[in-house]
Order: sequence, then C-alpha cells, then structure tokens
Amino acid sequence: MALTAPRTMIRTQGRTKRTRRTGRRHPLVATLMALPLAVLLLVVFDGWETVATQASSVGVMLGR
Repeated sequence: MALTAPRTMIRTQGRTKRTRRTGRRHPLVATLMALPLAVLLLVVFDGWETVATQASSVGVMLGR
C-alpha cells in the first residue's frame, strides 16, 4: 500500500483543475437570451412590417 502513493502522484500531475468552459454558447441559449429584447424592440418601435420584409428577403436569398 505504501507504493500506491507515488503512482497516484504521477497520474495526477498531468491533470489540471477544471475551469469554466470558454467558447461559444449553444444557439438555443443565445436565442433565448436575445428573444425578449427583440420582442421589446418590435413592440416599442412597431417594427412588425419591417421584420416581415426582412424575413421575406432572407428567405428569397436562401432560395426558399
């Protein structure tokens, strides 16, 4: 049992602490974060027609 401690130290030397993952957010999380602000801006600036026009032009550009 006395010989297990050195082996454990060797195995754990290469490991690092887990840090917070840096990178991109999941698209669904990003959408859920941005959606309330987008709805608020639509209501405040009465932009329903503008959004419909933009969505239509994006759809045409994508070929749908």
